[in-house]
Amino acid sequence: MAKFTGVSAEVLKQLAQYDTPTIANAVELWNMRPRNLGYMNGSITACYPKLPPMVGYALTTTFRSMAPPRGGDAYSGIAQQLESIPDFPGPPVIVFQDLDVPCASATFGEVMCSTYKAFGAAGLITSGTGRDLDQVEALNFPAFTNGTICAHGYCHMLALNVPVTVGGIMIYPGDLLHGDRNGVSTIPIEIASEVPGVCQEVAVAEAIILNYLKGSNLNAKEFAAARAECGAMIKAVEKRLTK
Repeated sequence: MAKFTGVSAEVLKQLAQYDTPTIANAVELWNMRPRNLGYMNGSITACYPKLPPMVGYALTTTFRSMAPPRGGDAYSGIAQQLESIPDFPGPPVIVFQDLDVPCASATFGEVMCSTYKAFGAAGLITSGTGRDLDQVEALNFPAFTNGTICAHGYCHMLALNVPVTVGGIMIYPGDLLHGDRNGVSTIPIEIASEVPGVCQEVAVAEAIILNYLKGSNLNAKEFAAARAECGAMIKAVEKRLTK
């Protein structure tokens, strides 16, 4: 498998300093995609909302658990996943599409998450469910799911590093993902190194409104002026990025 394109470890560190809504706001300013695309819908939620943002590259896998696999061990796919990690330019985020509808059992538990973390994964996302939530929480391992089921059924993996649909969007192998308690967004790799700087510019602009609201003797006219100043700053950033 060919190696994926990425950004430096320093850029990943900078991206992790911002929450996912701020990342999403910054990415919008490039106008590379419609503003209702590129992020997962509300079916995917953070199991551990107090953990800091997760940033990494999608290592995708399809999954079933309704019936036994036709051949091989139910967990044999994990070895293939681990063998593919060196092909990624940084920490992978393990992304599962559960093909069973409805979901039959949990995608992950303590052993799987312990394995992924030990091999350098930044977190896990599944369109299905998870279990062993207390034990995984103790690992400080970010996990995002569509719910919880106590049993593992006949869990097995089908295809590795293929496009998957999770949270209403297509995720391709190697996609750069950012997730926290607010949800999960993709970051186009071609602009990823610039996103932290734009996040800071957006934060400075929004601070105009927030700082005004901390004052006294507020009035609608001054609030409108603060909003206009903030909007003008963000518009100038957008114009620079899209010219």
